[in-house]
Amino acid sequence: MNTTPLAKAAEHSVLARQSRTAARHLVPRPASTRIFVVANQKGGVGKTTSTVNVAVAMAQLGQRVLVIDLDPQGNASTALNIEHRRGVPSTYDALVDGVPLADVATPCPDVENLMVVPATIDLAGAEIELVSVVARENRLRRAIHGHPLVGDEAKAGEERFDYVFVDCPPSLGLLTLNALVAGDEMMIPIQAEYYALEGLGQLLETVEMVRAHLNPDLSVSTILITMYDARTRLAAGVAEEVREHFGSQVLRTAIPRSVRVSEAPSYAQTVMTYDPGSPGALSYFEAAREIASKAVSKSPTTPGGTA
Repeated sequence: MNTTPLAKAAEHSVLARQSRTAARHLVPRPASTRIFVVANQKGGVGKTTSTVNVAVAMAQLGQRVLVIDLDPQGNASTALNIEHRRGVPSTYDALVDGVPLADVATPCPDVENLMVVPATIDLAGAEIELVSVVARENRLRRAIHGHPLVGDEAKAGEERFDYVFVDCPPSLGLLTLNALVAGDEMMIPIQAEYYALEGLGQLLETVEMVRAHLNPDLSVSTILITMYDARTRLAAGVAEEVREHFGSQVLRTAIPRSVRVSEAPSYAQTVMTYDPGSPGALSYFEAAREIASKAVSKSPTTPGGTA
């Protein structure tokens, strides 16, 4: 099999344009829906970018995917070309009014097998509105597990979702807490910059608190290094430090700093459809393949591989 960069670019360009039927079985299908929370309260680390691009890559690999935009800014909705003006059925309706997720999800117009629950600016007030609600931190969990296509084949059938990705706001408020309670796995994008690990301790402490009191099944399964510049010693040093801290939780694939990745959302696209042969698209494609083939384990949330 030819694994040159040119061959990989050609392969992905073809896959990006293939139907689900042609792409199916390129990666193993999980036995049950894997629910990923993508979070990092540090802004500008490529959180939303990683959410949408990994989600599209999974769909291109033949998986059935649901993206839940939980950030009031709605950037994930923008990148996936989903309308999210005020009044559009959204995550706000699911969280605050209890509307079923199936009623607020809409298909991505550019990618087959990808459904999206958009976020509107109304979501900005959700935390205040939920303050007096009983079990307010469980609203998203109930919504996700109440979806008829979430679960194993016995419960949800052959048409079940293989992956759910929840894009969190850059904070540790009630919206992110809802996501952490709802998820089984967590993907943390970490920027290959000097302050990469800044604030990560607080995030992991929050995860431990959630595991102890609200969701013992939550696992930090995936660390993704983003904005990696192979030309600099700094990026290499940061990547090495992250790998020392988190070991096998860190994906082998790092996402390079790329203009094409950054400009794709301005065209209401992800880089996966905007420029499928670009280094950024190829890297996200390989990251998705790695996530899909990686054995799921109850990985520790503390650095160094010990609980």
